[in-house]
Amino acid sequence: MKYSKAPLPFTTQIEILKKRGLQFGNEKQAAHYLSNISYYRLRAYTYPFQDNNNPDHPFIKEINFEEIVDLYVFDRRLRLLIFNALEKIEIALRTKIIYFYAISHGSHFHENSALSRNQPKFQTDRSKLQEEIKRSTEDFIQHYFSKYNDPPNPPAWMSLEVVSMGLLSQIYKNFSRSETKRQIAREFGLPREEFLENWMHVFSNLRNICAHHGRIWNRRFVVEPRMPDHTSAPFLSNTRIHTNKLYASLSCMQYLLKGISPGSDFSTHFKKLMDECPLNQANDMGFPENWKDEKLWKDIKS
Repeated sequence: MKYSKAPLPFTTQIEILKKRGLQFGNEKQAAHYLSNISYYRLRAYTYPFQDNNNPDHPFIKEINFEEIVDLYVFDRRLRLLIFNALEKIEIALRTKIIYFYAISHGSHFHENSALSRNQPKFQTDRSKLQEEIKRSTEDFIQHYFSKYNDPPNPPAWMSLEVVSMGLLSQIYKNFSRSETKRQIAREFGLPREEFLENWMHVFSNLRNICAHHGRIWNRRFVVEPRMPDHTSAPFLSNTRIHTNKLYASLSCMQYLLKGISPGSDFSTHFKKLMDECPLNQANDMGFPENWKDEKLWKDIKS
């Protein structure tokens, strides 16, 4: 089928939304929003309130454009809060992986294929790592190449500082099971390395969505966190939750943050933001009743 839909003026976009049942308090202001936030970006926030099996996509709930914009703004604030928290987690993950493997296996452990369980995967990751090192404009990378030629690549504490979170996650996952790998997981309060492997994948996926301004509110995540048992610090007492919804991933983040940065204000700011969540959408993001009573979320520094 050939796509034949023509681009529409902002006023026409508003008329279409009105016919579908969306209410407007100020159409001039709505046109301004549509001129700066695309119709299809906002469509992600209207979708749950429409009958999408009907080709006309009528609204099935009484709702106005201003409430949709409020959801969009809430999602942006949520995304920025998550992105900032993930930065702390990512830095801690890099630091501990580099430190413990370097202490045990030397400065260039990341180039030691004997440490990996899947050799083709090791070669693929190594090629990606080489590309990211070559693209880097960091002074410490340039300094290494200008001063040294043996080994040909910088040590892990330089090389792994410039790789993406996604590649770091893959490198850690491909390490063979060992005391070093388990020790890193224990440093983050997790009983086994497979939980840290999984959580790193979850955080990498979440970070990429945030970095590309993707919708976090009401999203169903493809990469789902595993719920650990026997953690060294309080996790969730209620693990009967939807792991493909936001609450599960945020709980994993909060668990690591409390170990990495005990004075972190992430929980305080996050709970305040959730109190301002438009249209009572906490349940659609996977938040169970009384989630704030969990020790994981309750024991925070005021």
